[in-house]
Amino acid sequence: MTIAAVASAFPRPYFEQSAVRAVLERAWSAQPEITRRLPKLLENCGVEGRHFALPLERYFELERFGQFNDEWIRVALELGEQAITTALARAGLEPRDVDLILFSTVTGLAAPSLDARLANRLPFRSDVKRLPLFGLGCVAGAAALARAHDFVKAEPRGVALVLTIELCSLTFQREDLSLAHVISTGLFGDGASCAVVVGEQRPARGPRIRATRSVFYPDTEDVMGWEISERGFKLVLSASVPSIARERLGPDVAAFLAEHGLQLADIDFWVCHPGGPKVLEGAQASLGLERDALELSWDSLRKVGNLSSASVLYILERTLAERPPKPGSKGVLLAMGPGFCSEIVLLEA
Repeated sequence: MTIAAVASAFPRPYFEQSAVRAVLERAWSAQPEITRRLPKLLENCGVEGRHFALPLERYFELERFGQFNDEWIRVALELGEQAITTALARAGLEPRDVDLILFSTVTGLAAPSLDARLANRLPFRSDVKRLPLFGLGCVAGAAALARAHDFVKAEPRGVALVLTIELCSLTFQREDLSLAHVISTGLFGDGASCAVVVGEQRPARGPRIRATRSVFYPDTEDVMGWEISERGFKLVLSASVPSIARERLGPDVAAFLAEHGLQLADIDFWVCHPGGPKVLEGAQASLGLERDALELSWDSLRKVGNLSSASVLYILERTLAERPPKPGSKGVLLAMGPGFCSEIVLLEA
């Protein structure tokens, strides 16, 4: 089972953190306690700039959840089409070759889901299988990749399309002055990523998926997620996320690798979701890695922010382009997300 290609797409607007801070300081000028802490909170996110679905001032013109969601559908369809078209071209395939579309998001709602709407814009076959996923959040890119592996393992000539689209900025709520929401205004970015996974009977270049592992942590449902109301999506984000990464990732990955005759030291490249600076530091410590091993995760965080489910596939795309693994080398792709849970994918170049 091979990842034949990966491609990402971003909305055109891009703003540095200083521009975001200036807009928020004006919007929250009646809240001196917030504006006093804002510079340090945004600086601590480790983000220098991000892509946004809309120009910054436009977010303050939208008042209702429905308005935000309409913009989400419009922009998400544009990015999804771009990411799919590029990924399939890189894989030397056409939409009609696709047998399964796994679509994941956690930042907007649509029924029919976006995969169905994209099937009206791109010439997929009428018998294409669709599996829209919602609620997995940051872990979804890795989880959907693992489920695509499951599909093509059973269908050796199968082609699975993994599409993740997250427009985190469109969950903004001006009246929400909680610490989690304020931090989110400096941490999360917008983007889409698409991976093409093919079965063993289809020739393809790219890393092979050797095995996958899902890990669920009981009684952690309040660690991360959304409270959904008439106002839209209100972020739930616990300060315990970095400590969970520090305590669990290393042992969980080590146990998974041991089942395949490997140790942490046998892994040559790492593709890790960049939850935030403290999460990355926790992952490094737990896995016993130097910063350079996760440098593309750090750089992704700096340049585009946390893209939720799209991040890990974007980092995989950059890994293949900028740090191509040597043939036969082993890699691990991993992410954590709501549940709370983690997803681990063993790769071989």
